[in-house]
Amino acid sequence: MPFLRLNNYRFYYTLNGDINQPVILFLHGFLGNSQDFNTRLSPLFSQFCCLTLDLPGHGQTQVLGDDIYYRMSETATGLIELLNYLQISQCYLMGYSMGGRLGLYLTLYFPQYFKKVILESTSPGLKTEAERLQRLISDLQKAEQLQTLNFKEFLEEWYHQPLFKTLRNHPEFEQIFNHRLNNNPQELSKSLRYLGTGNQPSLWEKLSSNQIPLLLLVGELDQKFKRINQEMQQLCPVSQLQIIPNCGHNILIENPHAWMEALVKFVSE
Repeated sequence: MPFLRLNNYRFYYTLNGDINQPVILFLHGFLGNSQDFNTRLSPLFSQFCCLTLDLPGHGQTQVLGDDIYYRMSETATGLIELLNYLQISQCYLMGYSMGGRLGLYLTLYFPQYFKKVILESTSPGLKTEAERLQRLISDLQKAEQLQTLNFKEFLEEWYHQPLFKTLRNHPEFEQIFNHRLNNNPQELSKSLRYLGTGNQPSLWEKLSSNQIPLLLLVGELDQKFKRINQEMQQLCPVSQLQIIPNCGHNILIENPHAWMEALVKFVSE
């Protein structure tokens, strides 16, 4: 199993495909890990090298330093160190939800590393201090529940959010749910405290100056993120918005064929 210790992290990562091919870095969402992508990426291996990893608080990656190393800025720096170690000077990036928020941060603060970026069901954070404070209180409450509630009960409550209504009705949901039970709730609690939307710096004001081409993917049934991504597209001249039919927040699971088609078309243009 490939583990790599870099300063304050012990990253678990996988590289699939020929390293001499264009590299795509995949960043998973909250509660996920690299396996969310690894089970579905084989059609890409003939054209691309796929780099997946477990983000701090998830899977087998470990944070070796203080809890601040779960934060977005420190995590982003750690990922850039990983790219440098692997001698990947430029790559494509695909991020889902939490991984998309992190991916957008990487794009805006380390643009020289990325050719094009695909963001699935992603936001640039919250615009105002009041919104961030309200969300931070909610994130901290959920983080506390992760440390005190039965983990299965927490997951059941989490997936009963309106955002995941279509995913709950998907035939693979039970399998996904059982896979999520392998997480460490203490580690997830730290991720939610430090990398949650409430603790994230707003990236809205930086969108207009972004020079890296963005593909914004959102499910047609995901009303909240459709609104957010429509506004992102208006603010960022080098972005394009694609609304994927017959799915909600998790496009990769709910419409994998359209997800793959959109990704390949965008990075091949």
